Amino acid sequence: MKIAITGGTGFVGSRLVEKLAAADHEMVVFSRDRLKAQQVFPPDRFPTVEIVEYNPKFAGPWQQKLSGCDGVVNLAGAPIADERWTAARKQELQSSRIQGTAQLVAGIAQAAVKPKVLINASAIGYYGTSESARFTETSPAGRDFLASICVGWEREAQKVKVSGVRLVILRLGIVLGNGGAIARMIPPFKLFAGGPIGSGKQWFSWIHREDLVNVILQALENPQMAGIYNATAPNPLRMGEFCRVMGQVMNRPSWLPVPNFLIDALLGDGAIVVLEGQQVIPQGLLDFGFKYQYPQAKEAIAEIV
Repeated sequence: MKIAITGGTGFVGSRLVEKLAAADHEMVVFSRDRLKAQQVFPPDRFPTVEIVEYNPKFAGPWQQKLSGCDGVVNLAGAPIADERWTAARKQELQSSRIQGTAQLVAGIAQAAVKPKVLINASAIGYYGTSESARFTETSPAGRDFLASICVGWEREAQKVKVSGVRLVILRLGIVLGNGGAIARMIPPFKLFAGGPIGSGKQWFSWIHREDLVNVILQALENPQMAGIYNATAPNPLRMGEFCRVMGQVMNRPSWLPVPNFLIDALLGDGAIVVLEGQQVIPQGLLDFGFKYQYPQAKEAIAEIV
């Protein structure tokens, strides 16, 4: 296969490229920073990877590279919880996803030889937050800022179906692996200062990075897979329980909560990502028969740490 990937140098994308490269697939990796991408995927180790520099918000020659690809994986988007949500940052969070997807879909529509499938990231933020509700793929959208981004993001992706391209939308939970969110949680536990973030009552819907990459690979290869899927593990936990399990795996206590005011001070509005959550069930993947390597948090954390 020949696969076009946006967000290929990121936490999920880089592992996807590694697995596709190991299977000798060709790839076109779109990156805003060509030099960085070449450092992540040096030609001697990744001879089947072509790096294409682009600005996802604007049309350009890069769109021509989509023609002849068998599939497109769109993982691009500014990190949600890395910075305070200033007005400029909120605009970047929106435009990097919504405008970026719009330009990608436009490129697919113009392609002389169109890809067979677009796999487009979204997020479980689509549902809003709740301590009591249980969300599946048929649940309605929430009304907060993150939900509005996801609604617009998915709306642009849906337009690819006009071109006759199969569409798979993956609403991603918190991705666990060697890096990402869990990397920030490990050091305090090592210092015997770990504990839940905030109240500990908020839901933590997660997925191991290997399982997520395998979902993407199945979506590329299986023409029966189409529509919207919650890309989460089947066993979400409340934050307090997740941290208790993490402490158990690391043989450390989980006793020192990170107070809300500290998270608020660091992230402002972005604190909603870690202080509030949602219980999300991957009903679509379960019905499809997807086999998880890491369905339980304990084994996922053990593999990582």
